[in-house]
Amino acid sequence: MSKRKFKAKKSAVQGKTQVNMQNSGYDGGGASRTSGILKAWNPTKSSAKSDINAHLDILRSRAADQAINTPVGSAAIATTTQYTVGAGLKVFPKVKYQLLDMTPEEAESWNKQAAMEFNLWASSKLCDIRKRNNFYDLQEILYKAYMTDGDSFAIFRRAYDINMPYTLRIQAIEGNRVSNPQGRDFYGITGPLAVEMTAPNGRNKIINGVEVDGNGAVEAYWISNKVPFDPVEINSTTTWARVEAFGDIMSQPNVLHICHDERPEQYRGVPYLAPVIKALKQVSRYSDAELAAAILRSYFTIFFISTGNSSFAGDVSSILGASTYDKDGGTGPVVDANEYSLGPGTINALPKNIDVKSIGATGGQATFDGFMTVYIKMIAAALNIPYEVLMKSFNSSYSASRAALLQAWEQFRLRRAWFSRDFCQPVYEMWLTEAVATGRIEAPGFFSDPAIRFAYCNAEWYGPSMSILDPVKDINGSTLRIQCGLSTHEREAAEMTGSDFYENLETIRIEQQRAEEAGVALGTLPATNEPQSPAEGGDSDGRDEEDNDTERPEAEK
Repeated sequence: MSKRKFKAKKSAVQGKTQVNMQNSGYDGGGASRTSGILKAWNPTKSSAKSDINAHLDILRSRAADQAINTPVGSAAIATTTQYTVGAGLKVFPKVKYQLLDMTPEEAESWNKQAAMEFNLWASSKLCDIRKRNNFYDLQEILYKAYMTDGDSFAIFRRAYDINMPYTLRIQAIEGNRVSNPQGRDFYGITGPLAVEMTAPNGRNKIINGVEVDGNGAVEAYWISNKVPFDPVEINSTTTWARVEAFGDIMSQPNVLHICHDERPEQYRGVPYLAPVIKALKQVSRYSDAELAAAILRSYFTIFFISTGNSSFAGDVSSILGASTYDKDGGTGPVVDANEYSLGPGTINALPKNIDVKSIGATGGQATFDGFMTVYIKMIAAALNIPYEVLMKSFNSSYSASRAALLQAWEQFRLRRAWFSRDFCQPVYEMWLTEAVATGRIEAPGFFSDPAIRFAYCNAEWYGPSMSILDPVKDINGSTLRIQCGLSTHEREAAEMTGSDFYENLETIRIEQQRAEEAGVALGTLPATNEPQSPAEGGDSDGRDEEDNDTERPEAEK
């Protein structure tokens, strides 16, 4: 009996150091370099200067074109401007009287005086260095420029006028006037990629017109006397002026940069429409093509042919007024080929042996509305605006429409806070400094202690109120917030109607006094503390509005 020979199983090759790892972390998903879907997709994220500043010129131009020439882009800019700024944000001084040893009554009196004095300056066009717009109009101009170009600027100037007790003036500037001198970079090369250059002092850097020191702190802005390479204003040479960002004595700003940074080490803003420029252009092209097709389908054009010596050709010739028809033996067209046209009731005579064709109306593109709706919803989501608010289309229930308004209102309030911090509040503080220095406003200790100055400068800014679909429900909600201590009469009056609660009280007192003198009783609606039933106030899921049309507002019926 023979012995079996057993061979030892070969072991793994020793000394092999390479280990193939599969599906480790994101390698099996978004970081895969072998996936057929992703292996050709290798974008690179660079610095803010490379990703943003190097492409600002083309981004601004394309965003401005969409904001001006396309319905959806224009609607996006107009909507956020209307609900964020509207007719202008109004200041409500809120001096921190606890830090100043003031009584509430003294604080209320000081707030009223400060608001009146500020409105004296703000409501006059003399606050504008060009004497074109008042402070509230300048807000809309600068905010719209900030949304279109990514940022805008305001320079504090001084000018004397006998009709204005304050010398503070504002000069509004668009973002494309702040740039590197001569558009140069480190090597003196000009062009769209000329982002960074050395400042004349040899220590600082200039990044797209913003001069920063070694720590990255802004020291100055380089502002040109006109828009560089402007095709119309060519009668003067473009020059740049260095304007220090802050003053030497009190370190107050000389230039206000209205911009919202989204990345660290970012010095210039990104246009609001930047994420959707490509989508907006495609929507515009598609809608233009569908419109052209619809116009073409609305025409009914007939082409006729000649039959040699037939009398019909002569009739067509006489109708069309073609005097050269008989010269070619009836083989040529009645009209020149370049003169053929499509239009309502158009008749074209063609050479013989050419078939009769008609351009008739056919069915429209059935998917146009559905495609446009879905695509614009994607654009609205990218802009953080509900579709209903962007397109002004409130066709759903009351609850759904109100939810869209509330969601949009959160975005508008956020942008209002950004804008007021960048522009309105610094302007108010600069004005208050002059008012205290000239003695028109009393503020002891204003220049001696920064904490005291901060207490005097405290203020809140309110603008246009949210659209109200059902005033009764909104007023009941406002009443409950006040009764539960979640809000104040002053805040609710400012947010719901944009008015001053104390001015309302004074006006109501005068109205009641006049009514009593005239023997007229003014009716009032008492507020109730009882909770509303679903039929009265509506439940949270909107089923009452969707199932019962009688509960919906009159505007929706």
